[in-house]
Order: sequence, then C-alpha cells, then structure tokens
Amino acid sequence: MINQEIGKDERLRRKTWNQIWKQIVIWVCILFALFPVVWVISASFDPSNSIAGQRLIPQNPSLSNFRQLFDREEQPFLTWMFNSYKIAIGNSLLVVVVTSLAGYAFSRMRFRGRRVGLIGLILIQMFPQMLMMVAIYLVVFWLGQYIPFLGLDTHAGLILVYMGGAMGVNVWMTKNYFDTIPRSLEESAMLDGATPFQLLIYIIIPLAVPILVVVFFLQFIAIYSEFVLARVLLTSDNKLTLAVGLQSFVADQYGKRWGIFSAASLISMIPVMALFWLLQKQLVTGLTSGAVKN
Repeated sequence: MINQEIGKDERLRRKTWNQIWKQIVIWVCILFALFPVVWVISASFDPSNSIAGQRLIPQNPSLSNFRQLFDREEQPFLTWMFNSYKIAIGNSLLVVVVTSLAGYAFSRMRFRGRRVGLIGLILIQMFPQMLMMVAIYLVVFWLGQYIPFLGLDTHAGLILVYMGGAMGVNVWMTKNYFDTIPRSLEESAMLDGATPFQLLIYIIIPLAVPILVVVFFLQFIAIYSEFVLARVLLTSDNKLTLAVGLQSFVADQYGKRWGIFSAASLISMIPVMALFWLLQKQLVTGLTSGAVKN
C-alpha cells in the first residue's frame, strides 16, 4: 500500500514538472514571436528615426514618423498601398476563379492527360519562380511588345506572372476538397437537366466556400508581401507595391529612416490581421476538411 502511494506521488510529481516545462517552452516561443512586433511598434513611435539607439520603450514617443509617412511630397505611400491592394485582391480573385474551374475538372471529369496534368502541376511547384527570373523578365518584355498593358512596368503583367506561380498547389487543394463533396448531389441535379457548369456554380461552389477562402487568403498574403518579382518588373515610383516602396526608406546608405519604415510596416500589417480575423472560421474549416478524402 505504501509503495502504491509513493508511486502515485512520483507520477503526480513527474506530470507536474512536465506541465511546467511545457508552459515554459510555450511562453518562450510566444515571447520570441512577439518581440519583433513589439520592437517595430516601439521604433514607429521613436522620433530619433534611428536603430542604433533604439530602446524597447522610446524616451520621447511621438507621431512624427506617421505624419512624415503620409506626406505626399516625400513619398507616395498611399499610392503604394493602393497598388498592393489592387494587385493582391485582383490576383487572388482570378486565382480563385481559375483554380475552381481547374479543380472541378480534375476532380469530376475523366479525360486524356488528366494524371499527367496533375503530376505536372505539382512538379512545376518544385522549381521556384526565382530560378526563372531572367526567362520571366524576357517573356514579359516580349509580351509587352505586342500587348502593351501586359508588359514591363504594368500591374496586369505582374498579376499574370503571379498567377502562373500560384496554380499548382491551389489546384491540388481545391481538387482534393471537391473530392470530399458527395457525387450524389450532382447526380440528383443531373437528373433534373443541370449542365456541368450549373453543377459547379449552384452546387459545388456554395459547398466549397471554405477552401476558396483559404486559396484567396493564402494568395493575398503571398502577393501582398512579395518583393523580388515586383522589384524586377516594376520601375515607376507611382506603380510600385508597398513591399518595394518601403525599401526606399532603408536603401540609402547614409539616410536610413527606420522610424518611418517601422510606422509603414505597422500600418501595412493591419489589413492582413483584419482579414485573418474575419475569415478565421472558414480558414480552419477549409484547411482541415480537405485533408482526408471520403
């Protein structure tokens, strides 16, 4: 009896220490993730505009960095934000439409080259767009000779490039989600004379809203923060995206403006946080429902 009590106390002690260590690890990870955010918030309110003497709590906090940020004479910050929203939202909507059509075709239709197409899409994703930078630049340059609004230094051309790199994974996600939708629903509608396009619009799409929200959100995040392709394909100051435009604050060797850069970073992350908060239920459903095929 005594040995059983000692064993029970030992197990309870081990369980308590395991819980303590887990809590310590969790809070260390949380602090590690939050520290850069807190540092950026602190720098945005520091009028010294320097990173050398930056403190976690600024000595004389003010809104001077935010006032300079919205000064149109120094930099077109609002124009950069508008460009980023236009490109990210437009590209995300187009990707949702195209991946819906492609995912439905791969999920419900049987045609020659279907398996090769699916494998080809996933194999293409193994090679990042950065490896094809020179080829992409030449293709967009050549395309601009015949279709000017799709050439270099155009938002439409940049959106076209982004769409090419977004098809693989998104088509696979939508296809796997469509596979979980019972075919009996479509068979019933087909008996009433519904066409494949009507099946997609009135049956599949309403049931697949969660995965479409996931595709839209992930694509929006990727495009909103993308830098390299936008830096190469866009040259005019009034056509730059937010990620490229912010580089001008810290690109000058003797005139780095870290305070203004931090203020701009703080403002630019608000739309992403708001979008995530609004779509969090659909994101969880979309990411988990298509993980297991019925």
